[in-house]
Amino acid sequence: MKVLHVYRTYFPDTQGGVEETVRQISLGTTALGVTNHIFTPSVDPRPSIISGPEGETHRVKLNFEIASCGFCLTGIPAFKAQVDWADIVHYHFPWPFADALHFLGSVSKPTLITYHSDVIRQKKLLKLYAPLMKRFLRSADRIVCTSPNYLASSTVLAELNQDCGVIPIGLNRDFYPAVPNQILEATRAEYGEGFFLFVGLLRYYKGLHTLIDAARLTDQQIVIVGAGPLEAELKGQVKSLGLTNVRFTGYIEDIQKLALMKLARSLVLASNQRSEAFGVCLLESAMLGKPMITAEVGTGTSFVNQDQVTGYVVESENPVQLAVAIDKLAADSTLARRLGEGALARFESLFTSQKMAQAYLQEYEALLAGRQ
Repeated sequence: MKVLHVYRTYFPDTQGGVEETVRQISLGTTALGVTNHIFTPSVDPRPSIISGPEGETHRVKLNFEIASCGFCLTGIPAFKAQVDWADIVHYHFPWPFADALHFLGSVSKPTLITYHSDVIRQKKLLKLYAPLMKRFLRSADRIVCTSPNYLASSTVLAELNQDCGVIPIGLNRDFYPAVPNQILEATRAEYGEGFFLFVGLLRYYKGLHTLIDAARLTDQQIVIVGAGPLEAELKGQVKSLGLTNVRFTGYIEDIQKLALMKLARSLVLASNQRSEAFGVCLLESAMLGKPMITAEVGTGTSFVNQDQVTGYVVESENPVQLAVAIDKLAADSTLARRLGEGALARFESLFTSQKMAQAYLQEYEALLAGRQ
């Protein structure tokens, strides 16, 4: 069975939750006998094909972007060639240009869409895009969401009136390297331990302004890992508030990120919009037995993190509640340990790569059987 994954970006160009999800699906299904290719645009697609354990990544030139949507018009012939190769085309939504690619490429192969998120920010452009989006979604043989929370709260999916499945994102801890003691100790010397950790792109929906406001109300150390378009603005906020308990690491390698997660008291994800559809970093934290603090935005973050079972869920954009949750976990190591154990138990029951891969394999097999 040959599956073509289609998404607007992928490793090594970017590192994000959807990219990791595509990789984990591909790694997991490869172990079950599926051959995976990933089609994606790149600013510099050299080499055009990258081979990895998850399969081949086929990269085409990113010609331009409009409102964060990449266009690769010159890559249409390469897309058609990949569709010809595949038995199933697996789109990862949203990438509006993929909707156009689907019709420009006259795709007739079985199609599955993993619906990661609604289109949130580009409300004016959404009015123009909506007819194409709805036509594309209705054309799919199958749509799958990553959490029951998102399926229940998406007005777009409700309007489609289609039967959609749910397959939670999963991770395989075997694909994560062990942190050498030397790196762990060097990280401890640099950042200490017991701090509260954010990991991700520094983007508009991550709620980092709220996290920094919460830092004014607690003495606990906050470590912010990642880079992104809001980095300068957030650093300016910290400086203007005169805070000494917030540190930025910038972009770091995965091994140091894992070291920081091991040393942290808790992961904090204060996202304030539905663009935060799931939060793969939450799974990484749970996999390591760490409690979590998240904000309620009606998405998969509250599916991964259950209030007072795996951590705390606070009101969105409420720095007071966020600081209170931080202080509770800081003051009570027994509580933090219990919630961390709850997070690990929930991870093992729902969020392993093996469970996710088996579920996608069943979807693929059903799609092929339906075309026979």
